[in-house]
Amino acid sequence: MKKLSLYISLLCLILTAGACKNKTGGPATASSELTDDALMDTVQRRTFLYFWEGAEPNSGLAPERYHVDGVYPQNDANVVTSGGSGFGIMAILAGIDRGYVTREEGLARMERIVSFLEKADRFHGAYPHWWYGDTGKVKPFGQKDNGGDLVETAFLMQGLLAVHQYYINGNEKEKALAARIDQIWKDVDWNWYRNGDQNVLYWHWSPTYGWEMDFPIHGYNECMIMYILAAASPTHGVPAAVYHDGWAQNGAIVSPHKVEGIELHLRYQGTEAGPLFWAQYSFLGLDPVGLKDEYCPSYFHEMRNLTLVNRAYCIRNPKHYKGFGPDCWGLTASYSVDGYAAHSPNEQDDKGVISPTAALSSIVYTPEYSMQVMRHLYNMGDTVFGPFGFYDAFSETDNWYPQRYLAIDQGPIAVMIENYRTGLLWKLFMSHPDVQAGLTKLGFNTNKQDVRQK
Repeated sequence: MKKLSLYISLLCLILTAGACKNKTGGPATASSELTDDALMDTVQRRTFLYFWEGAEPNSGLAPERYHVDGVYPQNDANVVTSGGSGFGIMAILAGIDRGYVTREEGLARMERIVSFLEKADRFHGAYPHWWYGDTGKVKPFGQKDNGGDLVETAFLMQGLLAVHQYYINGNEKEKALAARIDQIWKDVDWNWYRNGDQNVLYWHWSPTYGWEMDFPIHGYNECMIMYILAAASPTHGVPAAVYHDGWAQNGAIVSPHKVEGIELHLRYQGTEAGPLFWAQYSFLGLDPVGLKDEYCPSYFHEMRNLTLVNRAYCIRNPKHYKGFGPDCWGLTASYSVDGYAAHSPNEQDDKGVISPTAALSSIVYTPEYSMQVMRHLYNMGDTVFGPFGFYDAFSETDNWYPQRYLAIDQGPIAVMIENYRTGLLWKLFMSHPDVQAGLTKLGFNTNKQDVRQK
């Protein structure tokens, strides 16, 4: 991150540190003194700052990570992320709509972001996982992962299509920005990522290594949004058979089973119940309420049950970790005591690490339970709550409280809080005519009579 961004972020840290704690290290205002809406707004506003004040200056995009301790691995302080930026764009939209910044300030930031994306490295229209924010050149995510990342591109497009809808009926400058976003969207060659017209989508393509990473994507995991957008593209849309044969594997994705005594309908890749980002990333714009297809009778209730499995496992706490319980649960991909890990509700993938994004970004599914966690974490004060919201992860068992953030974890917190409060991002994304056409093409139904259970 450039010096200007560091200065702003550190200034924010100084100004907010005193405001968020009292002499005992807890919050200056106990969560019991805040209404639910006030507490949600406090968390949403602070998390929004990651993408606003913490943005990389040249691109306006989200830094892959931000370490309050100032120690960055691999000299990547100026590296920005495509997927996390897609989430961040949606968080900024919500901030504009709430008046955290003015509409004029928000438009200027979005223009900077789109200008960067128009010139940054793309590979058959798809963006890489990482760029250098000052140049727009790809930073390899791995040796052979130096080209297009279709999953991260889908996360970015999800955000951009919401921005498009926010501005499409605005003033002339706003309409002009929407037109530029439309071109970026239409440039993605989803068909290329079928690797020779197979009925499946591949995660990666490299200009150096071609298809050597060899990663065809099947469900269920976090990648559902990619298949929907691939079908929705008006210029490079894939046939419906790609979804049915590739993602759903001709119905093999259906696998009714119980975990923690809770019914699940889908097959979760490599596990009985996955980490909670599988219930979140595809549904930041895609509204799960009333959403169903021939493989799942209710994506809202399926994702709600996946969340309840995660909570029930943490309450049962088979490995007897300190702090786990009804007010402190949530396993997902995040920083960990062993580096970065996809924590899941099973003993093999449970390292005693709680990731605040897991429960907080599930608020649309389990509002009462997620608020319970939010209040508990807020009362822990600056041990877990910093300048850009809750830190990425912690472990009471290991007395491990790193003051670090990841964009891809912060984004869903702000976005899902807004979706719970107003449904803003869901309404925007779902209103896009291409999205509606794609859902129809794949046989989805969006019957709103499937009301959320609160």
